[in-house]
Amino acid sequence: MIWLTWRQFRGAATMTAVLLALLATVLLLTGSGLAADYTAGIASCTRGDDCGSFYNRFFEAYQLPFLASTLVVLILPALVGLFWGAPLITRELEAGTHLLVWNQSITRTRWLMIKLGFTGLVATAAAGVSGLAVTWWSGPLDQSAPEGFALMDPLVFSARGIAPLGYAAFAFALGVTVGMLVRRTLPAMALTLAVFAAVQIAMPLLVRPHLIPPVTATFELSRENIDGLGISREGVFSANLTAAIPGHTGSWVLSSDLVDPSGRKIAASGEMGVIPVSTTSGPCALSGAGPQAGNACMVEISRLGYRQQATYQPLERFWPLQWIETGIYALLTLGLTWLSFWWIRRRLS
Repeated sequence: MIWLTWRQFRGAATMTAVLLALLATVLLLTGSGLAADYTAGIASCTRGDDCGSFYNRFFEAYQLPFLASTLVVLILPALVGLFWGAPLITRELEAGTHLLVWNQSITRTRWLMIKLGFTGLVATAAAGVSGLAVTWWSGPLDQSAPEGFALMDPLVFSARGIAPLGYAAFAFALGVTVGMLVRRTLPAMALTLAVFAAVQIAMPLLVRPHLIPPVTATFELSRENIDGLGISREGVFSANLTAAIPGHTGSWVLSSDLVDPSGRKIAASGEMGVIPVSTTSGPCALSGAGPQAGNACMVEISRLGYRQQATYQPLERFWPLQWIETGIYALLTLGLTWLSFWWIRRRLS
């Protein structure tokens, strides 16, 4: 039975092995140079604005391979479910060859066990290896990535660490289960893709933010969390709040609001919040100019009691969240596997 499964699976396995070898070769050849550029850049800059400029230049130089490698890891579990999971049983059901095997010395439980075990382990290992390899390669880029591409950002998080291993196992079990229920390859592939995509969207939006209770705190306004100060023609002073959190670089910001001294929300991240401060005299006067005037104005705003109120998951929770989320997908995989064995014994004929 193992030999038969290998005969049916060897084409896809060989192609996957070649693609993984190609990916590993590219990452190995470029990874050392990437790390050397990052180390040299950090050594030549001083912490502060100089390092901020280096981070921007460094990430822009490698942004395309960063996005490409992330995309490869993101789509690999979906491909596992589509092309390895869904056709695994439906191909046998459509051709009727499962009945031939069951009339030999092989029970349907053993038949499914070998198919799931052999193919599923290879598929999961392939996704896990690719995820860990890209995590190693992109380490310097993850440390210098701007907002939206940081390590804790939902899309980047899903392509790092051990999470792709859980995604691939779930996608494969989902494809097998859906194929067994639908019994047609193309509809099973379409339904597998739809369900897997829905789960992958729901996880970062609805589940992941609450796997560990997020941190809520207030912070003084500074150049780290204020993108710009502005005064309209009518003399109205406003501030543009960013999602960055002072002292917590790389955090996954769930919400970021500008609040007044009473705690009332004035504006959310990316919006201009109107602040009643004098623009005719004092630190925020129109006559002020230059960075020192801007710093003095932010000090004045903070003195008046205006703050950033943020809810976030700190970068230190990356690996705990990875393990918890992978465990959830492992439980889903076990549930689908149990359903497959129950269905093949009770319903499938």
